[in-house]
Amino acid sequence: MKFITSKSVLLLTLVCLFFVSTQANAQEIIVDSVAAPVKKAPSKGKLKVDGVIATVGDYIILDSDIDKSYLEIAANGGSVKDITRCQMLGKLLEDKLYAHQAVQDSIIVSDAEVKGMLEERLAYLVGQIGSMEKVVQYYKKDSEEDFRTYFADILKEGKLTSEMTKKIVDAVEITPEEVRNYFKNIPKDDLPTFGVELEVAQIVVEPKVSQEDKQKVIDKLNEFKKEIQEGSSFSTKAVLYSQDPGSRANGGYYKMNRKTPFVKEFKEVAFSLSEGEISAPFETEFGFHIIYVEKIKGQEVELRHILLAPTVTETSLKEAKEKIALIKKRIEAKEITFAEAARSLSDEKQTRANGGALINPQTQDTRFELTKMDPSFYSQVSNLKTNEISAPILDQDDQGKKKFKIITVTNRIDEHAADYAKDYTKIKELALNKKRITAIGKWFDEKIKETYIKIVGEYRDCAFTNNWLKK
Repeated sequence: MKFITSKSVLLLTLVCLFFVSTQANAQEIIVDSVAAPVKKAPSKGKLKVDGVIATVGDYIILDSDIDKSYLEIAANGGSVKDITRCQMLGKLLEDKLYAHQAVQDSIIVSDAEVKGMLEERLAYLVGQIGSMEKVVQYYKKDSEEDFRTYFADILKEGKLTSEMTKKIVDAVEITPEEVRNYFKNIPKDDLPTFGVELEVAQIVVEPKVSQEDKQKVIDKLNEFKKEIQEGSSFSTKAVLYSQDPGSRANGGYYKMNRKTPFVKEFKEVAFSLSEGEISAPFETEFGFHIIYVEKIKGQEVELRHILLAPTVTETSLKEAKEKIALIKKRIEAKEITFAEAARSLSDEKQTRANGGALINPQTQDTRFELTKMDPSFYSQVSNLKTNEISAPILDQDDQGKKKFKIITVTNRIDEHAADYAKDYTKIKELALNKKRITAIGKWFDEKIKETYIKIVGEYRDCAFTNNWLKK
């Protein structure tokens, strides 16, 4: 949801598209002579009944976990052709170490979070595979309940893994001097090349919503509130009905303090409620909300919310299109500049103060590299000449909210080798990523030394990236 963060945080994460099942068994003793084969050829040795091939702290890895990981990648549409079992085991070992250390560091993943992720993930899998019955069969489980238990463990471990990774990389900072030294040490022939970049501005006109349509949404939220007070689950209501894609899967859950960059109206309501209280419906630029405060911990609030946006009539859409077409006509007639029109006529608060200039959420500067653009955005701007204005475009955000916009390219930067002065933001990100990789490598070296790790049988012959065998 846009009001949750004013800028995106680039996380360097080693977390893959797949997670594997978790089983805690710190008391299990594994003898080196018992092995599961690395290749799927018959083994002359004796196989351990439970197939344990590795232990990391309180987590174990089964030979079958590797097979399940292949299944998970395939279910996500990925290719497993070039992934060896040794490489897969290396990734599982990393995930287990992240998850183990997350527990040691008291990182908590709530049951509500897991439940929200589970429902969203199951909906995706059913859409990909065809039905819940087929999903259960695909993962070779005996029942839906068995599969849900298994997959909840996967998701919880995956969340622990990602939170631990985030904790590591968020602690890494870089100074301008470090960026300068990084750039100086790049040989001239090895300087990165940046593709064609565009600077883009837009003007947005939002269709007007009638008071009658607003009242329908308010009435629906009041109905939800009453049902929840009578015993219905707020979390379930959020999963089923909320139009906030950022929290819907987690039952509308957010954790915030007074410095968290939510919109003003949302924060005011959140911090006016007592623990266990549900707000009356209130409006923000995103629609109408109700908030339920679960916990108050000092200056921090844990809450759930439901967002509903009023529907827009065809008449309102037509009026918005006519208005933005008129704005375009006035700009092209030189009655007003694009920037002036954006400041005085655009309905988009985030861009109008800057004359409509868009900020790249990945880099936090005004440049958009053509080859890295979102496909839909690319189709809107790639054929525009500098200062040319697009035809009115009907746009729809993640909440389904419709609006009309016109776009112009204010500057075009041709493909070029990295220049320290012109490309500082990108060079800084490259330097920061390198430092994060180093930090993660150092973290693995330290945690492997202090964590109980055991790998058995033929898997001990794998050429791992990390020193799992502590040689």
